[in-house]
Amino acid sequence: MADFPDKVTTETSSPQSQGSQVGNRLRGMASNVGSMVDMPFVKSIPGILMMIEIVIGLLQWSLIAGVNSGLLPAYGWVLFVTVTLWILTVILFSMILSGVHHKLTFVPWSLTVMVYHGVAAVLYLTAFLANAASINPYHWFYGHLAAAAFFGAVVTVAYGASAFFSYLSWRGDGGDATTNTAPA
Repeated sequence: MADFPDKVTTETSSPQSQGSQVGNRLRGMASNVGSMVDMPFVKSIPGILMMIEIVIGLLQWSLIAGVNSGLLPAYGWVLFVTVTLWILTVILFSMILSGVHHKLTFVPWSLTVMVYHGVAAVLYLTAFLANAASINPYHWFYGHLAAAAFFGAVVTVAYGASAFFSYLSWRGDGGDATTNTAPA
């Protein structure tokens, strides 16, 4: 009988305390989710630019997807670029937002993000030019194509700005060349 404890409490909790326990658990889970999300990134200029790229990129590729691209072969390229870069941007944004980049220390994230945004800006520029050059005012989907060209220009500028801020981050000193003390 030595295994059995001397004092055993057989108290039951009231329904009110069970409800508060559930509420406490939900608050605890919400705080865990909040601690997993990198909120300063969402409020930063690079985070805002990535959200713009995602939202406006979605608008652009949905407008292009609504057009019969068999009539204009250039729209196949535009659709490929917009959908591919939209998916990759959502993945990159999710990785940065959730802090995965802190766990994968072997990846040079500043350089990777800078190269990604630079390549994306160039690809989006080609897609924007192909889209804008193929607009025919007598085409049935003229409004869709013109709006897609406008959104393509906006996203191209956003990717270019992201590349610039990624370059500043990669340099590590905020872009001020006077603080660089490394010998030449």
